[in-house]
Amino acid sequence: MISSVKDVEYFSIVVADKPGEARKLLEFLSEKSVNLLALTAFPLGEGESRIDFFPEEPAALRQAAEDAEVPLVGPKKAFLIQGEDKIGALYDLHLKLSNARINVHACNGVVDGTGRFGYVIWVDPADYEEASKVLRSSDWRTIQVSRRK
Repeated sequence: MISSVKDVEYFSIVVADKPGEARKLLEFLSEKSVNLLALTAFPLGEGESRIDFFPEEPAALRQAAEDAEVPLVGPKKAFLIQGEDKIGALYDLHLKLSNARINVHACNGVVDGTGRFGYVIWVDPADYEEASKVLRSSDWRTIQVSRRK
């Protein structure tokens, strides 16, 4: 069961794909008391990786980045979904979006070991408002094929 669908802002940075790059940034954010809701990192190729930071307080992250002269890109929007883990929980989310003809560009999830999960979903900015309505709807059947692309 979904307990929350949050609109979250995230900020990105491209770093060298080598040991210690994320650690340096995380150490600095920790020293500045920036709390993160989520973090993703993935290789871009040719020796570069992208890190997405999902701060609890976006202004705190922006200030910390400015203090460190770190060139963040953003803010951009995504969804942070949290809930009770059950078989099919992610399927239900994707079914709702698919029925509304909304493409998921990327996603990242984890269970916490206590029966709950967290899931980040990225959609095209043009689809964000509709995706927000769809994800917050309690009945996916009412949304089926509500949009045509």
